[in-house]
Order: sequence, then structure tokens, then C-alpha cells
Amino acid sequence: MKDIIAAALEAATAAGSTYADVRVVDTAEEEIGVASGVVEGVERSDSFGLGVRAIADGAWGFASSNVVTPQSAVRVAREAVAIARASALVASAPVHLAPVESAHGTWSSRAEIDPFAISLEDKLTLLFAADEALRSQPAVTLTKAELSFRRQHWWFGSSEGAMIEQTAIESGASIVAYAVEDGEVVSRSYPNSHGGGWSQAGWEYVVGLDLVGHAPRVAEQAAALLCAPYVEAGTRDLIIDASQMSLQVHESIGHPTELDRVLGEEAAFAGTSFVTLDDIGSLKYGSEFVTVTSDGTVPGSLGSFGWDDEGVPAQRDYIVREGILQGLQSSRETAPAIGRTSNGCMRADGWNRIPLVRMTTVSLEPGTWGFDELVADTEGGLYIETNNSWSIDDKRLNFQFATEIGWEIENGRLGRVVRQPNYTGITPHFWGSCDAVCSRDHWSVWGLANCGKGEPMQVARVAHGAAPARFRNVQVGVGRR
Repeated sequence: MKDIIAAALEAATAAGSTYADVRVVDTAEEEIGVASGVVEGVERSDSFGLGVRAIADGAWGFASSNVVTPQSAVRVAREAVAIARASALVASAPVHLAPVESAHGTWSSRAEIDPFAISLEDKLTLLFAADEALRSQPAVTLTKAELSFRRQHWWFGSSEGAMIEQTAIESGASIVAYAVEDGEVVSRSYPNSHGGGWSQAGWEYVVGLDLVGHAPRVAEQAAALLCAPYVEAGTRDLIIDASQMSLQVHESIGHPTELDRVLGEEAAFAGTSFVTLDDIGSLKYGSEFVTVTSDGTVPGSLGSFGWDDEGVPAQRDYIVREGILQGLQSSRETAPAIGRTSNGCMRADGWNRIPLVRMTTVSLEPGTWGFDELVADTEGGLYIETNNSWSIDDKRLNFQFATEIGWEIENGRLGRVVRQPNYTGITPHFWGSCDAVCSRDHWSVWGLANCGKGEPMQVARVAHGAAPARFRNVQVGVGRR
């Protein structure tokens, strides 16, 4: 593969580029689903190709091909340079890249058991068992159980001398129970909604989830939701579980602190950001209990790698520290706007896409509270779990979330179940109301395999570490009386 990359870089330089990089990406994916006792689908796909990014006359050009040969690499490199020259005719300013030391080496994620070596029969046996256990409650009328796996092997080389080889194996699983009555549908998921749980790991991750063991509880809670009341409108103290916290971090801190959104360069999908460059070091993003990091080195996280798609090493950086905005997620091209070098957040979802600024593992750092201790310290309020829906404006400022389930808290104890509790807020005000975060014993990393961005849209694998946290006087029961 090094010869093919070298051929492309040599051709790009000969054609007049001042910088070029080449990615060769080999991806295998598998998805298996069972719904209400029937196989819903088995899909396997492979993708292999190369992409060349080049700067010529101060502008970017990009071209790609699914033919990975030296001859194709040369042709694609020349096309990338020609596109760059055409782009330069309308460019407003020449591209400048922050410096980076040329990277050399290999990196692999951890996987004890290759999920692609597990037979389809064994995978279906697990899914049928979990699906059957979900149907233990008569009120549950539709069930789903799914497994997903991904293996990606990619190479990167640049005209600055970088040459990198990386491999990541990812595993995901989910179960969902739906209960229906009088035209109303409620759902309960495990280990998370919207695609379930994901980790950079092998088959051992799926085994560790114990889908069959959790299915009866999931079904029982789905049935209970049918009879549960909605939350009345008002302000309540909220304890939010780690899985919902991960999405809260994703939407209201992760996306608005992507530097390309702050600069207004990304707006076509999910908008820009309320954050400005002048806010760094001064914006009170949250309370003193809110510290958020971007970290591409967390073991087992979907947001981890050795180097990003510009050859910048994975690293840990503070985004918010004790409530104050400290930094932004950046690339080599955007980082100079804040006087820094890239913190390694540039990634593409395949060989035929140009990299974008993407989250790595953006996490709410753990606090000191035990969960039982936090509930006992809450006189009245709600504890809520697992996202059901969300909405946020294109500046990432006003938001509304709903979860699948909640429990009332009265005098420091969990009480009756409530159905699909929702809450709303304004990002800095909401994070400013946080007065407690649970400890590392309750902290876990939640993989998100479907983060969309860009036009044409790219899907990134990101993650968020979170623990249950408490927020005071939050508006709940939106749309309820």
C-alpha cells in the first residue's frame, strides 16, 4: 500500500501541489436484525478505495476512486490538483495549515474476539433468545434485537513525510420493546436507544451486555409505561442518567464547540454555533461542576484512534474547565484562527469523502457523588433515563429532550414511574444549573455510530463519557398541563 500512496504523492507534487495527503480505506460491515421472532435482515458490505487531498494555488482539491492501483492513484492525484486549481479561481483566501510533526507508525483498537469470526447461527441464536425474552409481557406487541459490527483498516501518507497504518474493530447491540394501547406507542431500550450500545471491541462486548438477561426488565418497564402518567408542566430538579447525559453533551457541547461551525464554515447540516472566537477563556458555559474534555485516546471508545485523518496524533484537550470555555475542536486549517495547533479532530467516514472537524470522545468529567447519595440528597424532582427524542436550534442554544422513562423523586427516594418525561433549556443556563455529577464508579463511555455532518452528509463514529448528573429548576413537561 505504501507504493500506491507514494505514487499518488509523487504525481500530486509533479502536478504542482504544495501539499497532498492520501488515504486508502478498507471497511467491512455487518448488520443482523430480528423483529418479533422473525429475521428482519442480514446485511454485509465491503468498501475499498483511495482518496487524495491536494493544495494547489492556495486552494483544496479532492478526488477519489474505488480502484486501488498505482495507475489509479496517479490519475486521482492529478484530478485532485486540477480541482484545486479550479477552486482557487473562486477562493477568498489561501489555505494555511498549522504545523504538525510527520507521523510514522501503526495503531490498533483492542478486540479479544473477532466478531466477524462468530458464525451467523450463533449471532441469530442470541438475537432470537433476547427477542423471545422481550415478549414475556403481553402488553409488548413489537420487539427488536440487533447486532452490528465494523472493521476498518486504513493507511495515510502525506507529502510532508507521514506514513500511518491503523485498524479499528467495533461492535454494537440493542434490544427494544414496544407496547401499544389505544393508539399510543411507548418503547424501552437497552443498553441505549437509537442504535443501542457501541464499543471499539470484539464479540466480548456483546457477551458482556447480557441482552437476554436484561430483556425481561426492559419488557416489564415498557408495559409499565403504558399505565404511567405524564409529567405536569413546571420546574423540577432533574437527575439525568449517563446515557441521556451523553446525548446532552453531544448536542449542546460537542457540536457547538466544533471550530468549523464557530467560523461559520459548516452550516448545511445541523447549523453553526452560538459560541464565538472571543468566548474562549471567558464564556461561562456551565457551573463549576462542569468540566468537559475532548479525548481521542480513551480505550474502547468509538472516538479513539492513533492519528486523525490529517496525521495529527490523538490527544486529550479541555473544552470546558470548571464551567469556563477553554478550547474548541479543530483541524490543521481551522486551528490557526484561535492561535493554536490542531487538537486532532479531523476525520472522514470513508475513502470517498474529504475529512471534516469531528468529535472524538467529548466527555463530561466525573464528579464525586454516589448515585444513591445523589437521589437521597434530592428532596423532590425527577430521575430520567434513555433518550426518546430531541430537538435543538441551528445555533445549538435552545433545546428540548425527552427520555423513554422517568421516576419521581420524593423526600430522597425514587417513586412512581412517569412516561416519556421531557425538559427544555438554553444551553449555558442549563449547564449553569448543574450542581452535582456522579463519580467515576458511575461514569461510562457511550458510543454513537451515526453522527451526521456535512453536505453530502458524512456519518462519524464518536463517543461521550458521562455519569448521572443533577440540574436544578429545569423546565419539564413541555406541552403538558
